[in-house]
Amino acid sequence: MKTTLTSLAVAASLLAAPVAHAADKMLLKTPIAFSTALPGLGSPIPRVAEQLDLMSGGTLKMKVYEPGKLVPPFEILDAVSSGKINSGYTTAGYWAGKIPAAPLFSAVPFGPEAGEYMAWLYYGNGMNLYQEMYDQAGFNVHVIPCAIIAPETSGWFANEINSPEDLNGLKMRFFGLGGEVMQKLGVATSLLPGGEIFPALEKGAIDATEFSMPAIDARLGFHKLVKYNYFPGWHQQATVFELMINKDVWNEASDQHKAIIENACKASMADSFAEGEAIQHAALLDNVENNGVQIKQWNDEMLSTFRATWEEVAAEQAANDEFFAKVLADMNEFRDGYAVWKENAFLPRK
Repeated sequence: MKTTLTSLAVAASLLAAPVAHAADKMLLKTPIAFSTALPGLGSPIPRVAEQLDLMSGGTLKMKVYEPGKLVPPFEILDAVSSGKINSGYTTAGYWAGKIPAAPLFSAVPFGPEAGEYMAWLYYGNGMNLYQEMYDQAGFNVHVIPCAIIAPETSGWFANEINSPEDLNGLKMRFFGLGGEVMQKLGVATSLLPGGEIFPALEKGAIDATEFSMPAIDARLGFHKLVKYNYFPGWHQQATVFELMINKDVWNEASDQHKAIIENACKASMADSFAEGEAIQHAALLDNVENNGVQIKQWNDEMLSTFRATWEEVAAEQAANDEFFAKVLADMNEFRDGYAVWKENAFLPRK
């Protein structure tokens, strides 16, 4: 078990109140959107479940259900809100069709990297806006960020992409606001769960795909079918994953259980980020040396096109949805301030 989580568990056990009575026991039945076999994506939540049990002295447990075993991934929000289930682990970008602002709490094109994202969530207005988003949309859920990963790959393609024209007419699995950008560039996008992507590529239902980081994509076998892997992941420089708990269940929970859940998830943010960063280089090397993959960098024309198109999408989304505009303005204001620190404190990349 990672030091971060273990240390937190030990500290909590030493400081915890006396073990709760049976009436105070809590069981979170938690369907998840990502297989626990996917490192950094689905792997964090079983570790959280283990820590909840340990830190609570057995009074707080979580039973994790693999994707589709209890609730389909794209139905988790409605199921938690209605009380059909009392919790779920997913990412807010899946709810774009219900809540236009939701992708801003998942991954933003040319947006904040993991450290900046967490800074905005925890020490900016991010968390207040995150909960407000679900409240104003009428969903009866309490939301807690519970994992984060660093940049994803930009996509897997059967052929090289050298100009915006090369994208026109492609059928591609794509996530979130980046998918809106790709649509403007002539790509027919679809949002498929991870387990459905390889069969869709194999059957020709899609020509290309993006999903996650190299070590995660490796588990899904994209390299067997498409050999051009593009970087940087302009559409997802960081991705946040959420634990949603039915708000009635959350309100009835003890303060001790609430604190344990919140702190286990905050520890998981650090742990998932570290796990993701530790394993990507091996996957990249394996792809090149053993799988015949060509690692490609987007040229300046492509990156400029993606950025300019994203700015168009952002303006349109903000004009069409007041809450999207509110969140984006707050995030951009925070980022403007953060940029002063980033530009002075960090080494230049080139």
